[in-house]
Amino acid sequence: MKYKRILLKLSGEALMGEQSYGIDINRVMQYANDIKEIHSQGLEIAIVIGGGNIYRGLSAEKAGMDRVQADYMGMLATVINSMALQDALEKVGLKTRLLTAIKMEQICEPFIRRRAVRHLEKGRIVIFGAGTGNPYFTTDTAASLRAIEINADAVLKGTRVDGIYTADPEKDPSAKRYDQISFQEVYEKGLNVMDMTAFTLCQENNLPIIVFDMNKPGNLKKLANGDHIGTVVR
Repeated sequence: MKYKRILLKLSGEALMGEQSYGIDINRVMQYANDIKEIHSQGLEIAIVIGGGNIYRGLSAEKAGMDRVQADYMGMLATVINSMALQDALEKVGLKTRLLTAIKMEQICEPFIRRRAVRHLEKGRIVIFGAGTGNPYFTTDTAASLRAIEINADAVLKGTRVDGIYTADPEKDPSAKRYDQISFQEVYEKGLNVMDMTAFTLCQENNLPIIVFDMNKPGNLKKLANGDHIGTVVR
């Protein structure tokens, strides 16, 4: 395996599958099986999931809701997604722990860094829910922060596209994909990889980001084994 410990960042929208809203159980089970494949090879895996398939704080703010209230609602949406993935992972035989930045004793553990690292060392899949627990911070920032805290080797950002492009490939068919790009080039070209807070955290801590298509079965395994999949930012 190319890595010993990774932080897998999944978007909430990806969990919708072909639906326009909510959670596609078939898509979640595909993710669970892909994660099982790399876990069986000894990789330590932590996961952060967004909540955009259920609720998005920024959209609610534009509609007139208080931003702080809307962001907390978005954090709760990430916990719903985390619970759905936890269930799928356990259905395929993996041991998991859900740790959240907001205390919910009946369904999960509070986030404690040492506890999270210990779970990983024991071979458990660790899912981090509720973002950072603070409004105004995205789940991208939560993923970067948690990856640094657990000493992950890389952030693997699973999306609907197979890397970083010169433009949005869903809108511009002439857009070209980068195989590898530096943090500085991303800044200079104004490319949309992560929000700036998350991106800067990774840059300052020399944490590589790999953007890849998570919806294609087998991609995660290829990536973990060192195959060149997606775009590497380093």
